[in-house]
Amino acid sequence: MKITVQRSGGIAAMTRVWSVNAASPDQKERWLPIVEACPWEEAKSRALTSNEPDRFMYSIRAGQHRATLPEGAVTGPWQELVECAKAEGSESTGHRGTRR
Repeated sequence: MKITVQRSGGIAAMTRVWSVNAASPDQKERWLPIVEACPWEEAKSRALTSNEPDRFMYSIRAGQHRATLPEGAVTGPWQELVECAKAEGSESTGHRGTRR
């Protein structure tokens, strides 16, 4: 399972991406509970895509799941997923000034 967290926006309009490839059984065992704890359907139904000036937006993908959340909605299980991906994933930066 591939997990990708993309953070865009903010004052500098920088995009950063953290990726984890949970391929081994041990990695899947570690990441699956974190991914499954997130309220993916709730994120879709509530349409948490309101853009707030100078705040971050998070685009999160995990396997077949997708969610786009404003910074203020990255709490609870979402925060755990984002923080774990930042700590354990490989990081890349996107383009400056590209807002999505």
